[in-house]
Amino acid sequence: MVVGTPSRVVPPTSRWRSMAGWKKAGIALLVLLAVLCAGLVAAGFGLKHRYESRVQRQDILGPGTGPRDERRWESGPLNLLLLGSDSRDGEPDQGRYPGQRSDTIMLVHVNAARDGATVVSIPRDSYVDVPAAGEAWAGGPNKINAAFAFGGPALAAETVAKLTGLPLDGVLVANFAAVRKLVDAVEGVTVCLPYTVTSSDTGVTWPVGCHNLDGKAADDLMRQRHGVPGGDFGRIHDQQLVVRAIAERVTATSLLTSPTRLDRVLTTAAESLIVDRDLNLTDLALALRRVKPESVQFVTVPFSDPNLQTPAGSAVRLDEARAPALFAALREDRVAQWLAANPQTPPAN
Repeated sequence: MVVGTPSRVVPPTSRWRSMAGWKKAGIALLVLLAVLCAGLVAAGFGLKHRYESRVQRQDILGPGTGPRDERRWESGPLNLLLLGSDSRDGEPDQGRYPGQRSDTIMLVHVNAARDGATVVSIPRDSYVDVPAAGEAWAGGPNKINAAFAFGGPALAAETVAKLTGLPLDGVLVANFAAVRKLVDAVEGVTVCLPYTVTSSDTGVTWPVGCHNLDGKAADDLMRQRHGVPGGDFGRIHDQQLVVRAIAERVTATSLLTSPTRLDRVLTTAAESLIVDRDLNLTDLALALRRVKPESVQFVTVPFSDPNLQTPAGSAVRLDEARAPALFAALREDRVAQWLAANPQTPPAN
């Protein structure tokens, strides 16, 4: 890996004003949904059939995920659930989706003004109430990522909706391995680490500082739990850093004006996506068209005990006061005030 000072990122403000509407929406989607749904960009801009046909659809959102008004695409806040699945062959059958977990759980809250968004990472080992899933699971406390194994994205969505009290407007699921291909499609990213990370898989060490990463290295970094401060919380922070780096890469280059490179990015993301059957990709793209890259914030749900001993193994106890306060701020569309009172810091050693 190359260590050093990253290339200067040109401030996007002036470019933003002069960009066509489809380019703005394209950037917003790449920033917000990064490794999961770049394929949606094309849905609103005359390229729908080429890319949407590559996206898989499932019945994900049910009654347990909250009421949805069709007019929600026109105004008001939006809540999108992003799940990164990671197949684990060889594990015992644990339900309809054996060997799979939602190792990346991100809730994207778009504010009512539709000009900013907050990406909320939920620790995958959070000990929460997981609703019943037929014969696979009787319901009760468990790690939140087990919901995917017991009932797939539908149960994962119901679990998140029950935990947060937020109605979900859309769900997108992608294989975690798509990160590697997407990073390569944008020709690498620059990630600046506030701590040293050592890969338990490859032995590579990334010291404090900025690193130019290709897809393989970015994928390696985002998977680390043991060689990073804070364990799984360091892993979450690294995921957020890579998502932000992809956004900076997109806004600092001519990706959206290069048909070949743009096609490669859209195809890569679209072929990795599963979305809810009723999610209108065109409406989603247009709803996010005014979200600027610099207006996206990242936050991790507060916790009080990272080593809670449970029948499901070591888990994470979410903070009984601050976590509900964050969820209430999201529901009331005042998360900016919550973040001002609860500034985010990198995990400590």
